Amino acid sequence: MKMKQNIFVWLLLACFLPVQFAQAKKKVEKEPDDRTYWCNLMYRMAAPVLSNMSEGKLQQNMQVEVSPTWDGRDKAVTYMECFGRLMAGLAPWLALPDDNTPEGFQRKQLRQWALKAYAQSVDPASADYLLWRKEGQPLVDAAYIANSFLRAYDSLWMPLDSLTKERYISEFKQLRRVDPPYTNWLLFSATIETFLMKAGAGSDNYRINSALRKVEEWYVGDGWYSDGPSFAFDYYNSYVLHPMYVECLEVVTDKKQNWIAPRKRFETAVKRMQRFGMILERFISPEGTFPVFGRSITYRTGVLQPLALLALREELPQSLPNGQVRAAMTAVIKRMFSSPANFNEKGFLRIGFSSYQPNIADWYSNNGSMYLASLAFLPLGLPANHPFWTDAPQPWTSKKAWEGDDFPKDHAYYE
Repeated sequence: MKMKQNIFVWLLLACFLPVQFAQAKKKVEKEPDDRTYWCNLMYRMAAPVLSNMSEGKLQQNMQVEVSPTWDGRDKAVTYMECFGRLMAGLAPWLALPDDNTPEGFQRKQLRQWALKAYAQSVDPASADYLLWRKEGQPLVDAAYIANSFLRAYDSLWMPLDSLTKERYISEFKQLRRVDPPYTNWLLFSATIETFLMKAGAGSDNYRINSALRKVEEWYVGDGWYSDGPSFAFDYYNSYVLHPMYVECLEVVTDKKQNWIAPRKRFETAVKRMQRFGMILERFISPEGTFPVFGRSITYRTGVLQPLALLALREELPQSLPNGQVRAAMTAVIKRMFSSPANFNEKGFLRIGFSSYQPNIADWYSNNGSMYLASLAFLPLGLPANHPFWTDAPQPWTSKKAWEGDDFPKDHAYYE
């Protein structure tokens, strides 16, 4: 009798265990480690854009969506927004050296496409020549292209052929025709001119200096800048003000342009961004969400850019360990992109926040604008063995607070 029972048990196990192993395997396959998840999502976002543009087919194959309240400007601005914003977020990852990992193959392929796409974008004979010489909007997205060169100068700017470089310098300089509004737009002019300074291509230093001085005047305290003379409660401190201010200051400081940026000024800007990063981290709820307010909320994970840039620069404040920031950011990214409706049938981003939500678009928004979401992925520029990726995940501040654990008190930042 006992033997029969044992046989029965073994038969049950023989039937049950393979199912359990299969389910466990499936679960592992569905839940890659954080870096693999980030790489796969970044590749998914970038591949349709760069594979098409490398062949001069982006404008042929990308379905354009514009806001229901579109202001009537040339819809071709979509392609420049798409390319420039994508490359600003993607650039640090592409700057890593090649390797024989699955991630390495993704990165190498994207870099090859990107270098061809850069050339297409300034070639007047290309079907993907971008809208450089019409409208004021190109100033914005040319600045993101320039930002991509600043973030991966040796990997993305230096390999370009001399004709393509000449064309970029010419296109960047002709954008001096655009008189930027008295807002964060001043930093778009400054970023372009700062790149020209770095490249030794004849920068307009007054455009840099006046923009940096204005941003300094707009600091309102505790890590926040006003976007122009009047304060607006939105995420433009994330999208533009902190990152571009710090990165422009860094270049002119390194170039020893002390009449523009003494080192102390640069160090203060970094401290302010660190404080703003602390605020952003506290915004992230235990469920991986953040408050939805202000204009341009369709830029999705672009809200996290200051945290991402601090991580990339290895300048996270001491109160924000690598594992904690990675866990918090991963929770947001997974929550944000859990809906397949974020992408259309050809793989391009759609207008929305966490899905396809066209009615929340601003009058200047198109689906190319959505690629500002890539700016959260800057930490991919850190190698896979960096503590940002290898440290154990830790609960973030709001998660600790709402689960009854100890968490650090918050204090305003005073200079």
